[in-house]
Amino acid sequence: AALKDGLRSQVSAALKEGRVTPTELCQRCLALIKTTKFLNAYITVAEQIALKQAEESEERYKRGQPLGILDGIPIAVKDNFNTTGIETTCASNMLKGYISPYNATVVQKLLDQGAVLLGKTNLDEFAMGSGSTDGVFGPVRNPWSYSKQYKEKSVPKSHSEDEESNWVITGGSSGGSAAAVSSFTCFAALGSDTGGSTRNPAAHCGVVGLKPTYGLISRHGLIPLVNSMDVPGILTRCVDDAAVLLGSLAGHDPKDSTTIQDDFKPFELPNLTDVSKLSIGIPKEYHTPGLSSEILALWSKAADLFKNAGAKVVEVSLPHTRYSIVCYHVLCTAEVASNMARFDGLEYGHRSDMKDSTESMYAATRREGFNGVVRGRILSGNYFLLKQNYEKYFVKAQKVRRLIANDFVKVFRSGVDILLTPTTLSDAAPYTEFIQEDNRTRSAQDDILTQAANMAGLPAINVPTALSERGLPVGLQFIGRSFQEKQLLTVAKWFEKQVQFPVIQLEEVKRHDSDVFQHQKSASFS
Repeated sequence: AALKDGLRSQVSAALKEGRVTPTELCQRCLALIKTTKFLNAYITVAEQIALKQAEESEERYKRGQPLGILDGIPIAVKDNFNTTGIETTCASNMLKGYISPYNATVVQKLLDQGAVLLGKTNLDEFAMGSGSTDGVFGPVRNPWSYSKQYKEKSVPKSHSEDEESNWVITGGSSGGSAAAVSSFTCFAALGSDTGGSTRNPAAHCGVVGLKPTYGLISRHGLIPLVNSMDVPGILTRCVDDAAVLLGSLAGHDPKDSTTIQDDFKPFELPNLTDVSKLSIGIPKEYHTPGLSSEILALWSKAADLFKNAGAKVVEVSLPHTRYSIVCYHVLCTAEVASNMARFDGLEYGHRSDMKDSTESMYAATRREGFNGVVRGRILSGNYFLLKQNYEKYFVKAQKVRRLIANDFVKVFRSGVDILLTPTTLSDAAPYTEFIQEDNRTRSAQDDILTQAANMAGLPAINVPTALSERGLPVGLQFIGRSFQEKQLLTVAKWFEKQVQFPVIQLEEVKRHDSDVFQHQKSASFS
């Protein structure tokens, strides 16, 4: 049953005391990965590498010399972080079969502390999407589609309808990592967050998703999407575990000039008992068209929860929020166009057999290596960067981005400590419904509540809050001041304790491994 315990409180102690060994823990997770293969959460499972790492960890525990709290802990990594000895594909034909000569800094830091790397998780191709449905390895299925909670609430439209047509998406683009954590196949996973790609799937899969302050964690080895907004994200089953991972990953990296220069001191989250000195801001602009009445009611209840506990809850305004999604689209595609230029078939990755000319080889390589979504964003970005459009679109978007960032600065200077907002407009959509709209339309809808934090470089976290009427997870987002992760996570931990989000009851896995999934009393919050 250790698979559902917290890292600091239970699992690390169990490993130190010998109640479970790293090898046993690794084997249990690998068995669950095989049992939940239908979720398509992993692109590559590094079974032999993981077992070898677990054996090395076991030796350290036997000598009484573990490397730290993460020693022997099974983790997963989104497949857009470079890893030596394991494919890094970005869920694309362009990088299928590519093995990096170096580890991303965040991966290396985890390995240096004894973590066991189980494998690489699925995503939208090159992290461009909000559903984890557009990668070449197929869509990721939300574990909650197969939960007792969802099955009891979902009524098939016809007798012929079954699980194959009724499953819901994970959100994206870090859907594989969110599904891996949600289905207990690992204790924590790395995602990336450019406009909400960690928080969005965290909300849909009922897990904690942390996007740290820009520059707090190194981006070296994360295959770039939008350099000025990309941040490695952390996915865990509780806020305390997110703090543990953050403490292991944060700090200066000489290989990434955008990281902070100061040393980062890991912290243990206090148990907040008095919230009377807290000021919680409710941005009125986040009451946006398309926000479901269910999430609106949940957001209101959460505000009341803080108010009734003695916190000051105030409505605030972020007036340029309504321009943010358009501004984000211009800047995102412009940087994508620049970043994707490196994939030309010459140095690494896919190369077309077209040999008529260098230009035709370039064109064929990119046509074969990229899907329609990636090619579309490259086209849009290059349009915005044309000489006659540069001032009109790109420069203007940069100016609006500054106004958006200043809105947050003004609100926090007014005395507000934390902003409370929805993470998503609704609970997870069925796959068949989700694919009716094109990627750009879906991303514009799904990123609307999350991308502003990336534009401003602020820390934000999704906390699973309740189950919807359909029995699916719904989360709320907390946005903090720059580099004030400790305060953000402390408030998130207090909220997490109040709502008591229920544990997923995966029936298929429960039959396979009955001692892993034990029912915990559901929260009365919703």
